[in-house]
Amino acid sequence: MNPVNRTRIKICGLTREADVDACVAAGVDAIGFVLYAPSPRAVSAQRAAELAKRLPPFVTPVLLFVNPSATEVIAACAAVAGATLQFHGDETPAFCTQMRQQTGRPYLRAARIPLGDDAPSFDLVKYANNFSDAQAILLDAHVEGFGGGGKTFNWSLLPPNVNAHLVLSGGLDAANVTDGITQVRPRGLTLAVDVSSGVEVLSDTPGSTRKGIKDATRIQQFVAAVRAAS
Repeated sequence: MNPVNRTRIKICGLTREADVDACVAAGVDAIGFVLYAPSPRAVSAQRAAELAKRLPPFVTPVLLFVNPSATEVIAACAAVAGATLQFHGDETPAFCTQMRQQTGRPYLRAARIPLGDDAPSFDLVKYANNFSDAQAILLDAHVEGFGGGGKTFNWSLLPPNVNAHLVLSGGLDAANVTDGITQVRPRGLTLAVDVSSGVEVLSDTPGSTRKGIKDATRIQQFVAAVRAAS
């Protein structure tokens, strides 16, 4: 396998030690902690630090923020060593660059792609250029509030050439991630994938999950599907 083409995997919304351990055992590349209080998957910076201590070398903790203050970002970075930042709100290029410079941490910038056939109305090429110092642009579905809500957008309507590393997110699971990788990988420099609800424990309500509670079997199935697609 060409290491450049290997699809790297981030699992987001971790809240429990057992789930962190399951992700590590499955061989994921990054673990995401949501530092956004309104989210049902939210943890404090202190809790993220406790969970991140379980990570072995070369598994990266990622801290997800939505419209944070500079003080919040700097304090979280002080608590969680070696973390990558992920900005998922209305953060400006200037703010993201400021945080990268002040913390010395790389950042991912989420692009909220409209659902359905409106995807071409979002200028992803311009967006990637505006955040040209981001480590990658994370593609998520634009739903009410912040986060993709487990929704997929129309991958086929993305522009064919984006001068950025891309992270595909939003509604992924073991059943559809191969198609997502096939469609999106050629459009950017490299591709990674990011999953949250697609590896959670299913609830008694059809089509919903226990938010923040991961399923070790579903994690293994997702990783296996990504590896097969690579």
